[in-house]
Amino acid sequence: MVARARSAWAGAAIGIGIAAFADETVFHQLLHWHHFYDKSTSDAGLVSDGLFHAFGWFATVLGLVLVADLRRRAALSGRALLGGILTGAGAFQLYDGTIQHKLLTLHQIRYHVNLVPYDWAWNAIAVLLLVTGVVLLVRERARA
Repeated sequence: MVARARSAWAGAAIGIGIAAFADETVFHQLLHWHHFYDKSTSDAGLVSDGLFHAFGWFATVLGLVLVADLRRRAALSGRALLGGILTGAGAFQLYDGTIQHKLLTLHQIRYHVNLVPYDWAWNAIAVLLLVTGVVLLVRERARA
């Protein structure tokens, strides 16, 4: 039981890191759609992107350390890990799309366009990841 829960938490950390990395790489660096914090200068935006990038890597490394420990103990649950990854990525993306984009208005997905299709796509993908991850975790728990 504890090993499955630790596998799920390791996955959640990795999922958060993957979602943060994908957001930072694609939307911040490649497309230049926004910075993590867009309410100041471009320099402040770049610094906020760097801190966001560091957070993503920290989450990923934490998750991988937990995975290594579980593997060393021969206690890693692959299904719980995958469920955690999807749950972590979906939860992070839903938090980003609702809290950071709308409630705190730290940044938007894009600027100077109709945001509705972007917001719906962003949050729908987040919910899909989150629900899929939770279903996998519930099935894994019931299986055991």
